[in-house]
Amino acid sequence: MDETVRYTYRLRPGATARAALLAEWGRCRWLWNEAVHQYKTGRKPTFGKLSKLLTEARARSSWLRDGSQVAQQQTLRTYALALQHSFKVKGRGRPRPKRRKDTLPSLEYTVRGFSIRDRRLRLPGGVAIPVVWSRELSSAPTSVRVYQDTIGHWYASFVVRRETPPAPDVEGAIGVDWGVTTTATTTDATYDLPYLGHRKRCAAELARAQRRMARRRRAKNVTPSNGYLRAKRQAAKVAKKAARQNTHDARVWAKKIIDNHATIAVEDFQPTFLTRSRMARKAADAAIGAAKRELIDRGMRAGRKVVLVPPAYTTMTCSQCGTRAKHRLGLGVRVFRCDTCGYTACRDRNAARTILATAERGRAGADDVRHAITSFRDGALVRSEPEVPRLSTVGKR
Repeated sequence: MDETVRYTYRLRPGATARAALLAEWGRCRWLWNEAVHQYKTGRKPTFGKLSKLLTEARARSSWLRDGSQVAQQQTLRTYALALQHSFKVKGRGRPRPKRRKDTLPSLEYTVRGFSIRDRRLRLPGGVAIPVVWSRELSSAPTSVRVYQDTIGHWYASFVVRRETPPAPDVEGAIGVDWGVTTTATTTDATYDLPYLGHRKRCAAELARAQRRMARRRRAKNVTPSNGYLRAKRQAAKVAKKAARQNTHDARVWAKKIIDNHATIAVEDFQPTFLTRSRMARKAADAAIGAAKRELIDRGMRAGRKVVLVPPAYTTMTCSQCGTRAKHRLGLGVRVFRCDTCGYTACRDRNAARTILATAERGRAGADDVRHAITSFRDGALVRSEPEVPRLSTVGKR
């Protein structure tokens, strides 16, 4: 199977290259903000009109002409795509201005704007940057994104094509229920994703760095000291390390799930409300959203059948007989007991089995889960409501 992926590598730019990248980012950021201004003033220009305005601006300004036209065109193309998505994607707002103090540099180049020679990334203006080649490119890249992270490190993300062996033919299904004590509880205990607490282990080191920042913080509108900047960079490195550990664990776990199951029923859990609860810190450490995205993305790429199931009443429903409890279970109740059939199981394990049963019976709406979940006892199919998108097949082989 041939697929398009990104290969990301660390860059080691010198002082001259770093200054050139930041100068290029300044031009692209100005163009983005100008496009936002054009929209807010009611002109609502298309990408074609923005390209024409860029040509006229480069003719007038030597500052813009000193930069790469490829990077500037890609900035406008990205803005046009973001504006288009704001009308089509639910919850996506209009593009906003990029402020220098809180926006990280990011530059896009197509094949006309970069090359790789002598194992270095060469950009317009005579900029040559050493690349840490952790692995070889699978094919000639079609574009590259050069960006800086919160720590100050630079990276290059190449878009390439690669041959991926087909996923093994397997059978079986699994249900996934999200939680905080255990990040992911499945119908088979061997595939659970435990809460590993990477941020909790780094809390002491992060607190020391933040205390140093507090001691060295200067008044507002005063240039921060070098000691403050070092402490800020150290705090960012600790947080980045924990985030990368969570990402690695989610990838290993998702691959294990995908390689051994043909159908994956995933609770369509939205963890944003947890940020307003007393479990906010532990929920952030569990990184439920990252694990969910990784599982869905890998399932789509492998051609597995991934079903998103609405979480309504899954905890209150018996996975054996389908009877729903009359009262909600408090978070302190960790064992589910069915008053009808006497079934007893771990609360999250029962929810995972209910999610799997809901997906296997083809329910397509939250109303089905809410009012007709007791049909488990009859084994009958429930009517489908395709207009409700919360239970949908994400990937199907």
